[in-house]
Amino acid sequence: MSRISMILVIVGALNWLLVGLFQWDLVSALFGGDAIRESSGLSRVIYALVGLAGIYSIKFLFETRTPADM
Repeated sequence: MSRISMILVIVGALNWLLVGLFQWDLVSALFGGDAIRESSGLSRVIYALVGLAGIYSIKFLFETRTPADM
């Protein structure tokens, strides 16, 4: 379940990266809706930062987890 959640978070972050850089919403383009989003410069910077964080988070999918000591 945590891996699926991480994948969804990364996909969402990558979508925000596309909105921030290109003002294009991939999810709306795939599932219907207005794929072009108008936004301010500051919001585009924030979207891009969230997207970059999503790219960074991809590495967490491949880390092995050990059970916590009790």
